[in-house]
Amino acid sequence: MKTYRIALVPGDGIGKEVVPAGQQVLKVLAQSEGEFAFEFENFEWGGDFYRHHGTMMPADGLDALRNKDAILFGSAGDPDIPDHITLWGLRLKICQGLDQYANVRPTRILPGIDAPLKRCRAEDLDWVIVRENTEGEYSGAGGRVHQGFPIEVATDLSVMTRAGAERIQRYAFRLAQSRPRRRLTVVTKSNAQRHAMVMWDEIAQEVARDFPDVQWDKEMVDAMTARMVNKPVTLDTIVATNLHADILSDLAAALAGSLGIGPTANINPERKYPSMFEPIHGSAFDIMGKGIANPVGTFWTVVMMLEHLGEPDAARRVMRAIEHVTANPKLHTRDLGGTANTADVTEAVCMEIAATAKRPLATA
Repeated sequence: MKTYRIALVPGDGIGKEVVPAGQQVLKVLAQSEGEFAFEFENFEWGGDFYRHHGTMMPADGLDALRNKDAILFGSAGDPDIPDHITLWGLRLKICQGLDQYANVRPTRILPGIDAPLKRCRAEDLDWVIVRENTEGEYSGAGGRVHQGFPIEVATDLSVMTRAGAERIQRYAFRLAQSRPRRRLTVVTKSNAQRHAMVMWDEIAQEVARDFPDVQWDKEMVDAMTARMVNKPVTLDTIVATNLHADILSDLAAALAGSLGIGPTANINPERKYPSMFEPIHGSAFDIMGKGIANPVGTFWTVVMMLEHLGEPDAARRVMRAIEHVTANPKLHTRDLGGTANTADVTEAVCMEIAATAKRPLATA
């Protein structure tokens, strides 16, 4: 029997609630499948770790992750710690340290969810956003001088390499090629950013020659926001830089009904290092500890993790369970206009997985 080694990094805020919910779903799934197992290791990194040690994770933390098959991540963010410390000290440290250069975020309107685009049919909004995940605007290049003086200067430099731009665009073209519509939109801002983004556009044209069966177009990032709202059916696979895709993917999740349902995969396509899977909703400290966080984003993230691990049948079972639960308004959490809590939704998904078990589940 195959055993997958999974690192659990709940992080901060509601990450500490939804990651255990995801673990619960995986345990039920493994028991019901009977063909694989999970070996979990929990890493209590994040804001609380920072308060005790002065860092978000240990200096050798990446070494503890390298032998895992996948990482299930919760969120990074703490109201008492500056955001740049929480982000760079944990999530970005893992993404960059393990070369997870492809951030993949599927978006669609799940059954039973009342999305805000009233003229949009569910089948009209079915996107995958591919985000360059290790360089660009989040490269970390820049600095501050003359701090505290009137002449203080701060710079953040977007660093784009030909290798980095080509590999993410090639990944996006391959993904678009694998989807039914074979359509890709390349997001840019080359009318204003006349060096790096012009190179980004040129590389897109070069890579496109290797994918003649993919229909592609280019869209300025500001126009892209309007297109996502007004013409969602014209979009399918989308590729953008680190900052642009970060913003667009949150808009996409909101258009699908809630940030609480959105999943993310941080992929190392060459599989030299483990990939990391996380919901997109953030730490949401305002609802932490209330038991009302929506775990659907984490469960959909689990689906992406299972697909990456080579368990497509198990992934489909979990996705069907999610859709069965979202179709019931009584199982909607507050972000979806309902009154269900985290435990309600988790239990319902687990019960649906158990109901389709390949073998009888052991009773307590």
